[in-house]
Amino acid sequence: MSNGGGSYNAQNDSRAGSTGEPDIGTEPTGGFFSADYKKHDDLKQMLDSNKDNLKLEAMKRIVGMVAKGKDASDLFAAVVKNVVSKNIEVKKLVYVYLVRYAEEQQDLALLSIATFQRALKDPNQLIRASALRVLSSIRVPVIVPIMMLALKDSVVDMSPYVRKTAAHAIPKLYSLDPEQKDQLIQVIEKLLADKTTLVVGSAVMAFEELCPDRIDLIHKNYRKLCNLLVDVEEWGQVVIINMLTRYARTQFLDPNQQDAVADDDKNFYGDEDEKDSEEEEDDDEKEKTPPKKPYMMDPDHRLLLRNTKPLLQSRNAAVVMAVAQLYHHIAPKSEVGLVAKALVRLLRSHREIQHVVLSNVATLTTIRKVRGMFEPYLKSFFVRPSDPIHVRTLKLEILTNLATETSISTILREFQTYVTSSDKDFVAATIQAIGRCASSISEVTETCLNGLVGLLSNRNEYVVAESVVVIKKLLQMQPDSHSEIIQHMAKLADSITVPMARASILWMVGEYSDRVPKIAPDLLRKMAKNFINEEDIVKLQILNLAAKLCITNPKQTKLLCQYVLNLAKYDQNYDIRDRARFIRQLVSPAGEKGALGKHAKKIFLASKPAPVLDSSFKDRDQWQLGSLSHMINQRASGYSPLPDYPETAPDPTVRNVEVNPWEQVPMPWAEKTHKKKAGKPKKEAFYSDEEEESESESDSEESSSSSSESGSESESDDDSKSESGSDKEKKSDEEPESSSSSSSESESSSESESESESESETDTKPQKKTPPPKTKSSAKPKKEAKQEVSLLDLDDIDMSNTSAPVPAPASALDVLSPSLASDLQGLSINDKKDTAISVTTPMFVSTTSHELLHRMTGEGLAANYRFTRGTCIYSTSMVPVEVTFTNHTDSPVCNIRIGDKKLQAGMTLQEFPEIPSLPGGGSMSVSIGIDFKDTIQPANFQICTQDRKYNVSIKPPVGELFQAVTMSEADFTAQQSKLTGMNENSGKVSIPSQHNNSKTITARMSELANVAPVSSSQDGLYRFAGKTVSGGTLLLVTVKVGEDNSANITVNCELMAICSMLVKEVKQKMSQA
Repeated sequence: MSNGGGSYNAQNDSRAGSTGEPDIGTEPTGGFFSADYKKHDDLKQMLDSNKDNLKLEAMKRIVGMVAKGKDASDLFAAVVKNVVSKNIEVKKLVYVYLVRYAEEQQDLALLSIATFQRALKDPNQLIRASALRVLSSIRVPVIVPIMMLALKDSVVDMSPYVRKTAAHAIPKLYSLDPEQKDQLIQVIEKLLADKTTLVVGSAVMAFEELCPDRIDLIHKNYRKLCNLLVDVEEWGQVVIINMLTRYARTQFLDPNQQDAVADDDKNFYGDEDEKDSEEEEDDDEKEKTPPKKPYMMDPDHRLLLRNTKPLLQSRNAAVVMAVAQLYHHIAPKSEVGLVAKALVRLLRSHREIQHVVLSNVATLTTIRKVRGMFEPYLKSFFVRPSDPIHVRTLKLEILTNLATETSISTILREFQTYVTSSDKDFVAATIQAIGRCASSISEVTETCLNGLVGLLSNRNEYVVAESVVVIKKLLQMQPDSHSEIIQHMAKLADSITVPMARASILWMVGEYSDRVPKIAPDLLRKMAKNFINEEDIVKLQILNLAAKLCITNPKQTKLLCQYVLNLAKYDQNYDIRDRARFIRQLVSPAGEKGALGKHAKKIFLASKPAPVLDSSFKDRDQWQLGSLSHMINQRASGYSPLPDYPETAPDPTVRNVEVNPWEQVPMPWAEKTHKKKAGKPKKEAFYSDEEEESESESDSEESSSSSSESGSESESDDDSKSESGSDKEKKSDEEPESSSSSSSESESSSESESESESESETDTKPQKKTPPPKTKSSAKPKKEAKQEVSLLDLDDIDMSNTSAPVPAPASALDVLSPSLASDLQGLSINDKKDTAISVTTPMFVSTTSHELLHRMTGEGLAANYRFTRGTCIYSTSMVPVEVTFTNHTDSPVCNIRIGDKKLQAGMTLQEFPEIPSLPGGGSMSVSIGIDFKDTIQPANFQICTQDRKYNVSIKPPVGELFQAVTMSEADFTAQQSKLTGMNENSGKVSIPSQHNNSKTITARMSELANVAPVSSSQDGLYRFAGKTVSGGTLLLVTVKVGEDNSANITVNCELMAICSMLVKEVKQKMSQA
């Protein structure tokens, strides 16, 4: 486009400059050192066009450049302008680009910060998540508050994908500002309570990055994580399993403790002789040796092992490896063998995966108790021709560790073929493996030694050299019976050129010189001739050989020893010079022999222990299996070792999730059924027992570790059980099979169908029976009013037998008389749902008025308003407002009324009757009602007189949107447990010491919001309750005061905006001096 409208591809072919690689010949100013000002010019024009298809094509090309690793940062300004595009596809690609370059182009990204914030409210979940990802990629401390607000909003987003993105943004925000850790931990706590499998893995990842030591956050979510583990995405499974491994090590006892092993051995060997031992033992001996309590595995411990077992069949190698390390670290040794087959299956994967798996298998094979689980798969570790050297080495290590008396012959035959390989490193590793087999299994030591001696005649010099080194180690174990091998190896000193092999031969000849007295001096003579041309390691062994021979055979070797010492005196290596100086003083001192010279023989010819040929993986079990530290065999950055098992079992009740007491209350129709069957005591007892059993079963299922159902699902299960129980009552004698089939069908049906069936059944069943007398029906609601009924069960209650009339819905504009207002003070719609919560009179009514119309603006007419906190006479969903008009002029003001209303969507305002005339100096109060729809949006309207109109506005404080309610402490706790997570907001504040008392705290809270105190059994804990006037949404406020006058404020409400605003106002009110 920059050259006569040519295409981008044609420009790429014609000009190298457009691809970022300018042609030196076409640039007059010097090629690479000149700036290409027309670079990506056609893309910029496409991005500036008004056509979405051109923008989309340009963004596809740019993202393709980024994917190929090309630099596209100079297009940032052109791309970021399209973040406001209405085309969803263009916007997605723009955010993909911004995530890549937002950190590099921070200044330009900050200019669009407002756009990113607006995108957080976009209806498309991908746009919201992308905007949050871009915000977290801008590494500027200035926007930390913005990021924190965006993060808190995204955590309570309806989309699981957005919440997952919020979890990924937490570590970024923490690295940018570590001081936000406390707030971020609260966010993580909300995310951990999420029941969506898409979010759980990312939440645990953020937990591991930020606060892995906060085990208390996992207690309540432990069983949920175990049950959701199978459905979480693969990389989330890896993170969760690693976290649960550490959790299990701190919360459960060691399943492999010595007491359990001793008990198992005693039971195993004592089965046959149990009767004889009981007859022989006396009572005194039984008292002296009481039986030890056997180890009982915690049910939660077993839950973790049971739920991770299916993941051994995962396609992801990391998941299988994570489960394997979990079983290795926390499972009984008898169950660890389950992972062997899964690990062997991974050996068919790529070579990188093979290397990691074989490294962990090599560590497991060094542990004697679990080594046997890999023996059936011995041939799976045989080396293949296509295996790289690092995989071959690991397989040799594993084969050597698995070698036993029964399998050594198969392994040695396999090693025989490996020695003929052309890979020198692999051959050397094989010979070392043969040496290890010979040292660990005494039955084959002689065979291995003879085979290694046979390799000394191999044409490959490296094979011979490595054989010499291994033979030297084996001969130290049995030097007396192998003098012929030493002589044979001494003769090879002339032909072997590998320094390590030559040094090994010299060491053996010097160490066992008494067994080869004729060969040793001659070998020293040959080595002295070529001393200056040898490697340093060989020179050191020549010095040792000279010193040993000078001590044992001074007549033949003394002059030769002095010659070697003189040569070493002027060597370039200081280590050799120091060694020569040290040996000279011990062997041939200038004067009399010193104290050390007398003990020269003991020093040089002391018996030396045979070397132990251990596996290089022997000490790697100190690291967590599958970790980077285990791979590199040293502590990696960020590695935290597994904690030790506790000596005593911690309290297992910390993992119990509180069951909502409202869901355990018997339903009203159950009570009716029992009362109707009072004439049949036997059947009543029979069925009541059955119902009790079903209830106890449902309770145990909810509290058991294997339960993974939500509260609604458990309620539906209980409903289906109660339905099947009622079917049995009717057809127990006639059709017992049909009742069971109907219950199974109801359980397997959908949720909506089960609800409709339950409604129809409960509506039809009471009609078949004789209805109770009216006196009983009138008295029954009083008893039922004391019961707590779950909200989900309201549709199932039969209202046909109750005599209470159902009131018709009143219009919002119906005017109620003041006498009825006081009667309606304790009534609300919610009373049908929850009789334990009732509206009460306000504890505080403010007399402070706010200015509505200034007398200068109103030309002498002034208006003030105040919130009366009573019940509105127009509608129970309206907030009552008292407006007082004052005429500051001498002449009357006529026709005072409310004119045009400019209200937000959904809001309503009930105007007062028109005031015909307000005399001069007079004042009059009227009442209006405003339904704010539970928001603090202002109500804008006009006050009109006979010839004037004034625009006024009433904005309610957040505390005036509520009406006080009373409830018990148990009800408060139950309702608060429902309003957790996204419906909870908290903060901390310091209360002045002079105001840290119940009277002041209650008074200040009542002034701030129309709430009522709730009785509390704990000192320093204050609870307040209310509900919104418009929607009847419950509001719970908790103020917990500590010893240092600091208070934790918690607000629970379904309206999240009200939660956050009220927390701020409570903090401000309580901190006032």
